[in-house]
This record gives sequence, structure tokens and C-alpha cells, in this order.
Amino acid sequence: MAFRHGVYKSEVPTSIIAPSQGESGLPVIIGTAPVFMGDPACVNKPVLVYTYEEAVKTFGYSDDWDNYTLCEFIYSQFALFGESPCVLVNVFDPAKHFTDETVSYAVPDNDNSINLGPGVISADSLEVLYDDDGNAIVHSPTSQLTIQHLRKAAPNKVTQAEIIGGVSASTGAYTGLELVNQVFPKFGLIPGLIGCPKWSEKPGVAAIMRAKSDNINGTFTCSAVVDIPSDECATYSSVSEWKNLHNYTAERMIACWPKVALDGKIFHLSTQLIGLMNKTDREHSDVPYKSPGNELLQMDSCVNAAGEEIFLGLDSANYLNSQGVITALNWVGGWRAWGNRTAAYPANTDPKDCFIPVRRMFDFIGNTFITTFWQKTDEPMSPRLVRTIVSTFNMYMNSLVAREMLLGGRIEFREDENAITDLMNGILKFHVFITPPVPAEVIEGILEYDPAYLSVLYEAVN
Repeated sequence: MAFRHGVYKSEVPTSIIAPSQGESGLPVIIGTAPVFMGDPACVNKPVLVYTYEEAVKTFGYSDDWDNYTLCEFIYSQFALFGESPCVLVNVFDPAKHFTDETVSYAVPDNDNSINLGPGVISADSLEVLYDDDGNAIVHSPTSQLTIQHLRKAAPNKVTQAEIIGGVSASTGAYTGLELVNQVFPKFGLIPGLIGCPKWSEKPGVAAIMRAKSDNINGTFTCSAVVDIPSDECATYSSVSEWKNLHNYTAERMIACWPKVALDGKIFHLSTQLIGLMNKTDREHSDVPYKSPGNELLQMDSCVNAAGEEIFLGLDSANYLNSQGVITALNWVGGWRAWGNRTAAYPANTDPKDCFIPVRRMFDFIGNTFITTFWQKTDEPMSPRLVRTIVSTFNMYMNSLVAREMLLGGRIEFREDENAITDLMNGILKFHVFITPPVPAEVIEGILEYDPAYLSVLYEAVN
């Protein structure tokens, strides 16, 4: 070190660091969209979108929600709930899922434009434009037009295996649900809710959604919102058997039944519930301690897969709740989401696993711990490091307690959980205790006749 003479300054790292709060409910939605009306190259790529216009420009839009499932979510999330952002993944490939045919048209004398109808990807070398209803419009240079290769979209060719996706052994490319693992590296945002409208009714897809929610990038966790099919379960009494038979029973799984409708448009309940959870989180400082139960949905009826109305009373809705299923109920104050329990209930009654907001708070605080202290990885293992972690996270949890988002919380560095051999191997373990509030699921008033108040009759004549 050079010789010094005088007054100097130096710095040390701050002993308390700002917590990096994990996202509570970023939706990551996998499905199909008419990308030939938007960006045809947008296939098996996670795209972060903030507005309805941005989503439609990228993915196109169609009211054919049965074939284009992302459009159902785009409409619900942006038009009905006004929530953003979300990450959308389209697996429909215009270069793969199509039919090809030859057609001839007589061109009208007064106009050289021809309406080819919806779902057209290309028409030979003609320029294809789309009207507001999604119909393809081409202009013919002749009075008789023959299109040798009219390529039409065939989204029905998309398979369950393509929604599930995977990693290519030859190219290393990610597809389908496997792209959930690219969200954080690409956008720096942690997935909070995984959805697959329509496809989550398939047990194979739901199983992969469950697996991804338990392990994102080998680090993070979140919740998967799934639907129980209302075509196979036509009545509420058949839901529990189907749910258990097909293993919709995980603690990070939120199971929904039946479908819901608004002005004739039919939604999967999972679609609206994700929007409702985002809205509820936002209204509570983006901390998921409040259940979506008893919050307003955007609907006017419960329906089955055929669109036929289903009538649910409080008794039948409560039965579904008792089986770990979220439903919708029009009881007091309009149509509301009804239920607080994850799909793990009733087999698992641990509060951290069976209550939706408690489960989400455990994931939220765990993800926050990871992102906050990642910057301290590979720092020298010292008393200062231990104090920094303990002090920082205790202050963070104290702030949640002060706002009644936690009933209590603390972090400890315990000798009995940090063996000398672990410390020698560079392993530090911190024990985090948290108690999120459970929903007030039952509020009971006990009424009793008190004859002592009859004394007012005597007082009336005195």
C-alpha cells in the first residue's frame, strides 16, 4: 500500500439492503392465438404485454375462443379486469397447423375485392388483409380468380403434447409450458400464476402445470389455476370424484368449476379468476394476503360446456368449497368468486397448503427472500453477512406486520440448523417464521332471548 499522510475516506456495504419484492401474480398463459393476423413468427416465444392493443397487434384476435384460447384471456384480462402485465405463449404454428385447398371465385363487376372468410393464412401470392371480423380480403386482377393454394388455419391440429412442450434434444429450443422457465431470465419477472384456458381441463396438462408451479428455474414457486371440465362434470355433485380421480389435488393448484358467461360470451372460470386475483392483489399493495373469495367476477351466469345455465345455491357452492374447488355464487351483492381453498383440501389441512392466500404468501415471501439476497451469493461467510440477512428480512417482515399483511414474522440464524460441516461447505440456512392471516371463512352471530329486557314493560308505567 502506498504511503499516506492526511485525511481520507472509504466505504463499507450497507448493513441493511432494500428487499427486492417478488411478483405476486404475474400471469403466464399458454395457449393458441391467430398469429397470422399479427406476428406469424410469434410461435413458442414468451411475450410480455401490457395493453390490449399490444396483445392484439402481436397475437391477432378472434372471437373463436374454443380454437384460439389466448384470445379469451386477452379479452378477460384487459377488457374486463384491466390488469397488466402478463406473459403470453402461443403454440399455434401457421406453418404447421393448416389445411391447403384450391378454390375459384367469380369477381363482382363493381368491385375487385373478394371476402375469403375467417382463418385464411395465405392465398397464393395475393396480399391478404383482414377486416374487423377477422375475414380475409384479397383483390383480384381478373374477373375470375382461382387460388391454387388457399392456406387456412387449423388450430384443431394443435395437440396436448404441444401445449405441454419440452426441450428439443437437437436444438435446445423450449416449447409449450417449458417456456415458463424463460420468463425470469428474459424479463426479470417471476411467474405468479400459470394458466392454460381449455387445456388445463386435460389431466396431462394440469400435471405439468402443477410441476412447473413447484419448480421454476429450480428456484421459484407459484400457483397453477386449472379448470375441471363441465362437460364431464355436468353437476356439482360429480366434481369431487373427477377431481380426485385425475389428481387435481396439489397445494399449488387452484381448481375451478364450472364455466361462467357474460353477455353470451363463455369464459373458463380460471381465466376470470386470474384477472380477479390480479385485481385483488393490486388493491392490496400487490401483496397476495387477501383471498379472491367473495370478490366480484365479470359474469351474469354459471354455465356448462354447452352454454346451458347452471344454478348454484349456497349449499351446493359450499359443498364444492369443502372439496377444494372454487366456484361462482350470486348470493349477496352480485356474482362473486366463492371459495378460499386450494385443490389440496380436504386431504391436506395444513394452513400453508390449503388456504389460497396463505399458500401464495409463502411463495411470495420465499421468492422475495431469493431475489433480495441473490446479490449476497458468494460473499465471504462472515458475521456481518449473517447480520445483514437477518436484519434486512426482519425489517421487511415487520413492515408487512405493521400493515397487517402478516400477523407475525421473523427470521433466525439457528445453530441447530447450521452444522459445522455445512458451514465448512459454504452453506448458510436461515429459518423464516411467518403467519399470514387466514380468510374469515365463517362469521357466526349467536342469538339468545334475554328475558331480563322484559323489565322495560314495568318501567313504562313508573
